[in-house]
Amino acid sequence: MKALEIKDLVKRYPTGTEALKGVSLEIEQGEFFGLLGPNGAGKSTLIHCTTGLAQPTSGTIRVFGHDAVHHYEQARLAVGLAPQELNLDFFLTIEETLDFHGGYFGMPRRERRERAEELLVAFSLADKRHERTRFLSGGMKRRVILARALMHRPKLLILDEPTAGVDVELRLELWHYVQRINDEGTTVLLTTHYLEEAEQLCQRIAFINRGEIAA
Repeated sequence: MKALEIKDLVKRYPTGTEALKGVSLEIEQGEFFGLLGPNGAGKSTLIHCTTGLAQPTSGTIRVFGHDAVHHYEQARLAVGLAPQELNLDFFLTIEETLDFHGGYFGMPRRERRERAEELLVAFSLADKRHERTRFLSGGMKRRVILARALMHRPKLLILDEPTAGVDVELRLELWHYVQRINDEGTTVLLTTHYLEEAEQLCQRIAFINRGEIAA
């Protein structure tokens, strides 16, 4: 069974813009897969369709065998998404952010506490646990977003431009984290437009341009 199987995916917006023009893609379990392309190539649209944030016009998406369009709940449980935009609730602390996310995914309270503790330590956030996310630096926010995506132990981690706008030091640190997560068995899909990032991390790469897989 594939971690992610996309067939003939089309996404047409009401304006007539065709963001995806029949994209097909397969990602094996445990793979570190890169999706490269310029801004506006369709990377985020593909991710939004996979995670239920957008409805595809046609085509199929399967996440570990679950139909992501018609059996959304099962597919979504298997996916952790670290989006491009820093979409944190600024009134919550780091610890609350992780705890609430675990709650959305049906984790019992004790398990949420243990998992949050684990991630706070792993991402060097433990001493900042009671800080509200609005007071964090951009790099810290990135770490919280990655920790949050991993909170419910997803089998597929999707990173949408995870290092856009972060400094070199933090970028290397984030690379280190996601490599370790992948080594532990999590499948990773990374979208980026940094060639060196894809080269360093990914086992296979697809190039997307104007809504089509170029290579």
